[in-house]
Amino acid sequence: MTGREQLQRDGYVLLRQAIPTDWLDELRAVFEAGVKPSEQWPVPRNMDWRYSMLDDAATVQAVCRLPQVLAAAGELIAERFFLSQVEGREPLAGGGHQPLHRDLSAQRPGDVAAALAFLDDYGPWNGATRLVPGSHRPGPGEPEFDFPDESRSVQIAGCAGDILVFNVDVVHAGSLNALGARRRSLLISYFAEPLYASHRETVGLRNVRMDTRERFEPSDFVFASQAFSNPGALV
Repeated sequence: MTGREQLQRDGYVLLRQAIPTDWLDELRAVFEAGVKPSEQWPVPRNMDWRYSMLDDAATVQAVCRLPQVLAAAGELIAERFFLSQVEGREPLAGGGHQPLHRDLSAQRPGDVAAALAFLDDYGPWNGATRLVPGSHRPGPGEPEFDFPDESRSVQIAGCAGDILVFNVDVVHAGSLNALGARRRSLLISYFAEPLYASHRETVGLRNVRMDTRERFEPSDFVFASQAFSNPGALV
């Protein structure tokens, strides 16, 4: 099975060491400088997470435009798309647990892709993401997903510099940061071009400050299968 086939089958892919190592210290500094308490965001945030306003930082924008990330997002969206949003997130000690859920596409399956760019090592000990492979495409006659059932979920683990790219219809969740170890990440959203009008209506609520007019064509990026890890070896 090719990397492209695995991505379409599972709905996500983990890009190992996608962020250049010499960018990480600057990205962490940008994250820390942008941390704002809940009341300074347009919409209140969960109290067991730290959130960072950083979408206008040059290095953050460079991460969002890494060719292998755009290639994976383009494969998932499969049409012209744009960078909609990026913010920093980190679960606090004893926080970060989420029930399994879908973020859901806006108008049609596959019109939104997300990426988590990890600035620290991550795993079960500090709240790494859980996902259910293939849950973005239920089979014919398949019953509704039982979200409390964790039996099919896998929890990713890896190193600072990895980036997880996924279809937002994949069932997923953050996990408990049991040890309180640092787990800073950039949460990036890519939208299909037809969603631009609705995106513009909510930029204030989502505190989007960056220019979102640039467009990306999936055909402009080479999907290099060797750059992707085997989705079956994430745990």
